Amino acid sequence: MMLCTMEPRFCETDALGHINNTVVPMWFETARTPIFEVFNPGQDLKKWNMILRKMDVDFIAQIYYGHPVEIRTRIGHIGSSSFTFEHEAWQRDELVAKGSAVMIYFDYVKQCKQEITPALRAELEKQR
Repeated sequence: MMLCTMEPRFCETDALGHINNTVVPMWFETARTPIFEVFNPGQDLKKWNMILRKMDVDFIAQIYYGHPVEIRTRIGHIGSSSFTFEHEAWQRDELVAKGSAVMIYFDYVKQCKQEITPALRAELEKQR
């Protein structure tokens, strides 16, 4: 499991006084950085090799400014060319959101998916 702590910013609040629902997917993406680094060391955009297929977020409870949010991320399903991130957001010991994202190992030059290598699969397995 990978852990990432987000400090909600005042600008991320909405008119109702809680964190806007558009912020959580960005936090989840930030939490995916360690795996982005595995697939593309240095995260060179000219060598980028993943594409988002699908993501979803379930909002469980309101999230507030002034209290850190811990994003817990693990790898779920690993297929031949894609894999799933599973995310949970926790604030003050309460699950406030959860979601998932399916990423495809992708060749942008050929515009097609590619097979996840055994070495990359082994790195993904470490985060299950």
